[in-house]
Amino acid sequence: MTAMNIRHARISDAQTICSLINFYAERGRMLHRSLESVYDCIREFLVAEENGDVLGCVAIDVFWADLAEVKSLAVAQDARGRGVGRRLVEAAAKDAARIGVTRLFALTYEKEFFEACGFTVVSKDVLCEKVWRECFVCPKKDQCDEIAMIRDIRSLAEGGNPAT
Repeated sequence: MTAMNIRHARISDAQTICSLINFYAERGRMLHRSLESVYDCIREFLVAEENGDVLGCVAIDVFWADLAEVKSLAVAQDARGRGVGRRLVEAAAKDAARIGVTRLFALTYEKEFFEACGFTVVSKDVLCEKVWRECFVCPKKDQCDEIAMIRDIRSLAEGGNPAT
């Protein structure tokens, strides 16, 4: 058995990423992603891999000079409870800090998980870039029930490789 590795996604990971995300989307836990949209932003994704199998994924979407979103975080059902999600979030935070992002946010239903990853609850009003760029076209825009959370990642700026 090999150790879990966090790496940047490859084109060959797109179908698995799409399947992981849509598994949770079908259960109302995140928004659906088309395979086309995954290909379109494949460079934003990191994956957790073990023995050649993708166990989970996460994307970082830069919004502004100092702000990026942690999105599309999904872990395979049989890998849950092994720290995969937490390792993906930490690797994404390091990768975002490496390019100069100082704050990460998430819109989530998993408040306790993100609190354990150092995020705090904030009003959605502080995420005005998010609202203007994506939320106005979201199917949930008028009934959004996700929790807005944010984390300062300035202390991670020395990191280079997203692998943890």
